[in-house]
Amino acid sequence: MTKAIPLSNPTRKPMQALWALMLGAALVVGHALPTEARGAPESFADLAEEISPSVVNITTSTVVAGRTLPEGIAPEGSPFEDFFREFQDRQGNGDRPRRSSALGSGFVISEDGFVVTNNHVIEGADEILIEFFSGEELPATLIGRDPNTDIALLKVEADEPLPFVSFGDSDIMRVGDWVVAMGNPLGQGFSVSAGIVSARNRALSGTYDDYLQTDAAINRGNSGGPLFNMDGDVVGVNTAILSPNGGSIGIGFSMASNVVTRVVDQLKEFGETRRGWLGVSIQNLTDDIAESMGLENANGALVTNVPEGPASEAGILSGDVIMSFDGQEVEDVRGLVTTVGNTPVGKAVRVVVFREGETKTLKVTLGRRETAEAIASAQTQEDGEAPVEPAEQEMMGLTLSEPTDELREQLQLGDTATGLVIVDIDEGSQAFEKGLRAGDFITEAGQQKLSSVDDLNARIEEAKEAGRKSLLLLVRRAGDPRFVALSLEEL
Repeated sequence: MTKAIPLSNPTRKPMQALWALMLGAALVVGHALPTEARGAPESFADLAEEISPSVVNITTSTVVAGRTLPEGIAPEGSPFEDFFREFQDRQGNGDRPRRSSALGSGFVISEDGFVVTNNHVIEGADEILIEFFSGEELPATLIGRDPNTDIALLKVEADEPLPFVSFGDSDIMRVGDWVVAMGNPLGQGFSVSAGIVSARNRALSGTYDDYLQTDAAINRGNSGGPLFNMDGDVVGVNTAILSPNGGSIGIGFSMASNVVTRVVDQLKEFGETRRGWLGVSIQNLTDDIAESMGLENANGALVTNVPEGPASEAGILSGDVIMSFDGQEVEDVRGLVTTVGNTPVGKAVRVVVFREGETKTLKVTLGRRETAEAIASAQTQEDGEAPVEPAEQEMMGLTLSEPTDELREQLQLGDTATGLVIVDIDEGSQAFEKGLRAGDFITEAGQQKLSSVDDLNARIEEAKEAGRKSLLLLVRRAGDPRFVALSLEEL
């Protein structure tokens, strides 16, 4: 399976290195973008000479438990596993804790010794050693790190001002612009590679992902190294590659500098990140969901749940569509999450929501996301009384039931939770194609709570009378809510 692979590089003894080379090495990515269109340069030599003194190699060491074979030396359960364990025992390393080393890259951003790298390069390290282009080595201390963007900030103490580089504006970079990556590939020391920006605004799996994609050749050990534009400014931090086999296929990712600078500023000031928190669960609108709500287009973010927090206190409700946040139009979930995260904690912002055919403006004072994530999420329960005599009905390819005591126990529903349980589903139905499954719990239809099959039939008739083409359902699975719009033609 093709997957994104982080790029730090554990060091190995000669025999281990031989096995590692036989098994292949995983690679990294990065890219930098020029501020204006330029032809292919005759040489990158002048640029490389200018930026090299600011790029550093990073070596980390960690004490690990004994009797652990280095990764990739022998497949678990293979005959070679016992052989290598016996070899370790003969060397006197059997049960003793040992020190494991890893390599990565980084770059100096100030003359007083602040160094940026990837979080995964230094995570769990007991010691961090910085090697400069001149060959000088200095120990580094960890100032702060952010796993969400895979960025870490280090500090070294030097007798003289250090050569450093500045961040450029990643937002003005364009697909096709030249970029240069520099770092410590495969532990071979300082190395330069060049390529172009292949794509922008890539997301992998993180909440705040904003990667530049590049085809510049980067390998394991380049993690945390800089991606430069042709002016020598850093426009990205090399982080991962997309690869089916652990090797580079020319698809690498570098966290955009405009994300990195915000993180670095907070790590400098606080030693940690402090992101704004609105306090809602949201999903993207689709055309059919937008139509079912009377919206002209699918712009905005649909609120699926409002736990206790800033949004709840401000009056935002499940089913609201957030159209604008702090004066900025909301296009989708990703854009809203990024905007909220970049807004200062404690700031009072105006949020425009679409509710029941009209817009409302609410004032929300943002909390801090990191604090909210550290607190166990409160379980939400639906209001209302459970039906006395459960009923079943088949429609839309669904077999629906009002919750019985047995179903409540199986699905871990609260005693007061109201709605309809999907007890069976036709796999050829539109509902199945939209992701509904047996065991899902439908709590709302047409943005009104359900307590019986009769309620659902009433919502269907109301939607048809209003000329709607689809009906909006709020569905919960293992407590997680999402909206689904089903065509009225099948109802």
